Amino acid sequence: MRIRSLAVIGSLLATLAVGMPGVSHAASGRSAAPALDACQERASVKVFHEGGIPLLDWRENLEFDGRGTLWVAHITKGRVEGYAPDGTLRTSFPVSGAGGIRRGPDGMMYVNFGVNPLTPVGGIVRFDPTAAHPKPEKVVSGISGINGLAIDTEGNFYLSRELSTGILKIRPDGTKDEEWTKKANVFGTNGLEIVGDQLYASVITDTSSPVVRIPLNDPARHTTVVKLSKGPLGIKLLDDLTAFNGDLVVASFRDGELIRVNPETGRSCVLVSGLRMPSSVRIARAFGDNDPRRDLFVVEASGRILKVTVG
Repeated sequence: MRIRSLAVIGSLLATLAVGMPGVSHAASGRSAAPALDACQERASVKVFHEGGIPLLDWRENLEFDGRGTLWVAHITKGRVEGYAPDGTLRTSFPVSGAGGIRRGPDGMMYVNFGVNPLTPVGGIVRFDPTAAHPKPEKVVSGISGINGLAIDTEGNFYLSRELSTGILKIRPDGTKDEEWTKKANVFGTNGLEIVGDQLYASVITDTSSPVVRIPLNDPARHTTVVKLSKGPLGIKLLDDLTAFNGDLVVASFRDGELIRVNPETGRSCVLVSGLRMPSSVRIARAFGDNDPRRDLFVVEASGRILKVTVG
């Protein structure tokens, strides 16, 4: 979800229409009534880091480096933040329009930049998460309208675009794989997640709120895993997603939900509701005593960082 796009304007209006959701799954009664049933698993929500003024303190994306630091992209303040497991801010450095952030197979961290109206041309920067004072360097530039980010085991980059057709594929050397992008002709993608040889994408602009599967080796054979809403009034404005215990967990920005999806059957349920414009969700990986089989972290446009424990 990006402050520069028409999709975001619609999401904000929708959020105002349904009211600001509450905090926890159990206590929520103010979010839009979900069309999906609640999951059988119990989920608790704790605030890992308090937010500020909603939208102005928009934390857009997050990723764990596997070395004990949680990295967060703060889109409105144009920076990347590194947090310790106890919630301490270890470091912060500027990245204009910081968006999708992922760890690469080389152990470096990669971040989309230029994901706001003040920097219409963007790209990808990388930084060393082990450095005492990380310094981002550009690896891809001259692209616009980008959103989410995924990186495969060979170091290829995949970038979603909210208002364009085709998921961008960029090779490790920075060249574009135009043929792959042409075949991955899905319009309005947002979150991206690679599981094995499949790329999963959430679609923000489609009123049926679909999650799509794109084979990395044959992108023209993309299929719809599930449609999570019916009609424009029910659109969930799907944001980022992550793999979790064989399923996918997708953030619904509009409804303040985390939705669990079985990628094989499409069976879905609401894992958590009552969040405040969640924009990204990731499993906790090598982060203190957090258990990746149970613990998820979420960032919101409210500025909050949350810990969700399942079971």
